[in-house]
Amino acid sequence: MAGNSFGTLLKLSTFGESHGEAIGGILEGIPAGLTIDRTVISKAMARRRPGQSRISTQRKERDEVKILSGLFADKTTGTPLAFIIANEDAKSKDYSHLEHNFRPGHADQVYQQKYGHRDFLGGGRSSARETAVRVAAGAIAAQLIPKVDIKAYVSAVGQEDINKSYLALDLSKIDDSITRCPDPTSAQRFEKAILAARKEGDSLGGIISCRISGVPAGWGEPVFDKLHARLGQAMLSINAVKGFEYGSGFSGTRMRGSQHNDTYDEAGNILSNNAGGVLGGISNGEDLYFRVAFKPVATIMQDQRGLNDTGETVTIKGKGRHDPCVVPRAVPIVEAMAALVLADFFLLSKTNKI
Repeated sequence: MAGNSFGTLLKLSTFGESHGEAIGGILEGIPAGLTIDRTVISKAMARRRPGQSRISTQRKERDEVKILSGLFADKTTGTPLAFIIANEDAKSKDYSHLEHNFRPGHADQVYQQKYGHRDFLGGGRSSARETAVRVAAGAIAAQLIPKVDIKAYVSAVGQEDINKSYLALDLSKIDDSITRCPDPTSAQRFEKAILAARKEGDSLGGIISCRISGVPAGWGEPVFDKLHARLGQAMLSINAVKGFEYGSGFSGTRMRGSQHNDTYDEAGNILSNNAGGVLGGISNGEDLYFRVAFKPVATIMQDQRGLNDTGETVTIKGKGRHDPCVVPRAVPIVEAMAALVLADFFLLSKTNKI
């Protein structure tokens, strides 16, 4: 299986399955001598951890990160940093009915078609359990770029939308709500919608918005490795993501150039930020901002028509422990992937100058 690594100078490779003994990662390219604060990693893992609230899956995992190499006396050695995260609460019996059956909305059938064999327990490698590794790696990468502030939050759930710019929100309040929405009124509406979907055995999608400040001008490569292109790749690699837009995004198509161009005042300050902090694929020193769309969780507690490995239609019964809406727990995943991208471009920026 190819495609298990991400990054250029800072490269993360992940391994493991949802119901295996452990999942883990190897993070290459971190310079020697960086002091790693393990509490930063623990806090990030706690934000993604399953079983944290009434609107998330009740699978219980401590998600403790065990660093195996690349660190000595809490400082990086310059060698690959390898770590594992144990799977402690997998209930494989919940998936025994899927040995010969393919669930609608899942990767079951395409894995079988591609490899001729698949791990049907919890989705195996296609499970969102893999994203725990990304969160750990992102918490390490973020310590390479401490002046960069990455804040992601839930801005929509199902039909409910926050309808506010990040400029009008207090982003220090993101974790005040179990829905990870910094607007109290919207947070209550989001929670109500998620609980209603769970009661009906159904699921909801949503949108995560992200604002990144502190990125200096000059990060990004101007052709195939544009800053926004790499951010898009990072976000679209997350399970259940169906869309990515940065800056004005699709709404910019309804504007004229005279409206969309970010002009300057007499002091040289940009008056608007429709570009989303990126021009020509390179950061311009303004805030980066983007939105990530997540589909409804595919596993629902309702009977659905699926297919078996002989081509017959079968009734698939929803079993196991699943989030009715993955969006609140995906907030730290979005932040982690953004940190990996930006830390990589930070290192790349050092190679572009004498």
